[in-house]
Amino acid sequence: MTTLNIGIILGSTRQGRVSPQVGEWVKSIADARGDANYEIVDIADFKLPLLGESDDYAPAQAWAAKLATLDGFVFIAQEYNHSVTGALKNALDSAREEWNNKAAGIVSYGSAGGARAAEHLRGILGELQVADVRVHPLLSLFTDFENGSVFKPADLHTANVNAMLDQVLAWSGALKTLRQ
Repeated sequence: MTTLNIGIILGSTRQGRVSPQVGEWVKSIADARGDANYEIVDIADFKLPLLGESDDYAPAQAWAAKLATLDGFVFIAQEYNHSVTGALKNALDSAREEWNNKAAGIVSYGSAGGARAAEHLRGILGELQVADVRVHPLLSLFTDFENGSVFKPADLHTANVNAMLDQVLAWSGALKTLRQ
């Protein structure tokens, strides 16, 4: 079997966001495993206009092309008003078939560990034919971030990230057979 390509998608674009810290932490755990190609995919880099509000299709085409190279995903999902960010929802809506028959894990954070955002994200992923895995690391703004801005995860989260990655890889490999 060929090596799988897994994108770690940063789900926020705002100034002062902490998702790059969380994404790099997940990537460091993933890279230490040596079992797939892992890369950070920052939706901010694609400068996606709101869906339907621009005649410039180049950003969405570049986004779709990037997604097409990936076999699975890990979403870094922050909770905003009990849901995902508008930027992440727009990025999800800005592609279609490129999501289909792939697997995803979710690492969420917020005052309640981002659980409500992750639950909303699961429903959206189902519509896009993305199989989300069961293991879901939840990070608390109160215990895993210093002053809400410096990421200092508790040691127990490393085991959860590894268990999630085990599931993402297993499902990504199985679903890849549907896309060939």
